[in-house]
Amino acid sequence: MLFNSAEYGVFLIVVFVLFWLLARFQMMRLLILLAASYIFYASWNLQYLFLIIFSTAVDYFIGLGMAGTEDKKKRKALLILSLVVNLGMLATFKYFNFFMGSIEDGTAYFGGAVDMPHLDVLLPVGISFYTFQTLSYSIDLYRGRLEPCRNPIKFAVYVAFFPQLVAGPIVRAVEFLPQLDRSPKVTAREITQGALLIMAGLIKKVAISDYIAINFIDRVFDTPQMFSSLEILMAVYGYGVQIYCDFSGYTDIAIGSALLLGFHLPLNFDRPFKADSIQDFWRRWHITLSTWLRDYLYIPLGGSRSDQAWKIYRNLFLTMLLGGLWHGAAWHYVIWGAAHGALLALTRWWQQWRKAKGIDVKKWAWYRPLMIFFTFQFVSFTWILFRAEDMDKAWLMMERIGALTTGYGNVTMMVFLMIWGVYAFHILTPIVWRERAYAVFQKMPVIVQVAVFVAIIVALQQVAQTDVSAFIYFQF
Repeated sequence: MLFNSAEYGVFLIVVFVLFWLLARFQMMRLLILLAASYIFYASWNLQYLFLIIFSTAVDYFIGLGMAGTEDKKKRKALLILSLVVNLGMLATFKYFNFFMGSIEDGTAYFGGAVDMPHLDVLLPVGISFYTFQTLSYSIDLYRGRLEPCRNPIKFAVYVAFFPQLVAGPIVRAVEFLPQLDRSPKVTAREITQGALLIMAGLIKKVAISDYIAINFIDRVFDTPQMFSSLEILMAVYGYGVQIYCDFSGYTDIAIGSALLLGFHLPLNFDRPFKADSIQDFWRRWHITLSTWLRDYLYIPLGGSRSDQAWKIYRNLFLTMLLGGLWHGAAWHYVIWGAAHGALLALTRWWQQWRKAKGIDVKKWAWYRPLMIFFTFQFVSFTWILFRAEDMDKAWLMMERIGALTTGYGNVTMMVFLMIWGVYAFHILTPIVWRERAYAVFQKMPVIVQVAVFVAIIVALQQVAQTDVSAFIYFQF
């Protein structure tokens, strides 16, 4: 059940009506949310529904176990059990074949021939997201930052809440569980805001991301040898627009759907292409993953606490290396993460060097625009590693760019305008304009608002390139 399908629209309306009819009864509204979430997840693969139920049960009882003892060794043992179960599921379903294939390739490179076992299984949708949520719950319990959830239905809703279940935002228990305790309330303004977010997400996904992907970007990445250097460059820059509109579009729909039910999910994007450093980029892109990696990986590794600079650089590099592996079980994701980790370390060194020399870059009017340009170029070119099917395709694209051929016959005017129009709007438009537009729309009569929403849906049906296309982050 995809967010950009009519099926989801009907599903959301039914859940909305049932939820608010029974909202005054806590157990009933919890059961409605849980049933809706399990139906939503089962629509992908009924068998994997039992996997998320298993993960939920493990961390629920681990939480009760931690609450029932003050013994540090027992609490640590329970935390390790949570880590083993959750990371074990990820390792089995997502990384087992990757590691086995890497062993085969490595032995073949040195002249050996080893046949390793492989699993013939599909990757469970959303497993990377809900395992991180349950892990954060167990870790926060262990650290004493959270009280255990004793209601199994409430905890199951936290893990499986359908708007953000498949591709985030990654929600922490400390943010979400208290919302389940409160009597839900939603204002007319919030309903309008939620609907606007859903419409904005659909426009990003259907009218922009899918259009430029099908009409240009996918063809270039599939057969780069058929395109000129200029066209490949356009596809690389275009992929930044595609993945941003696809993923932030999903997030908009998730946040909007949750808001219709009275729940507030965290911000996941904040104009990332305005970033003036790679640090700033990761404060703006997939924010809930960035902060998760910071709090549960970077800081436990030592963070920035060491007096030895090389250890800080190591921690930054390892965090992003593992962040790359989180995105996908392939070497091009690992190398993509390593590239970002290396630049994070270099940026840290540059900041410390400037501080030691007493250099104030704020005095240089040209510095921030230059750094925005450099960060944009780095992020754009590393998308080659992220998007390419494998390293061979990535190297081929880089070689084709180096050929410096200038044909552009495959770039239509519509694709060109969409790519650079999105970048221009993203970078140049003040955010206050959007807020004012929202305020004006919210003051319109309800009948006008409904008419606008209907018109948008009809228009999207006309411009849709396919019946339904999955969101990019579903594969992670």
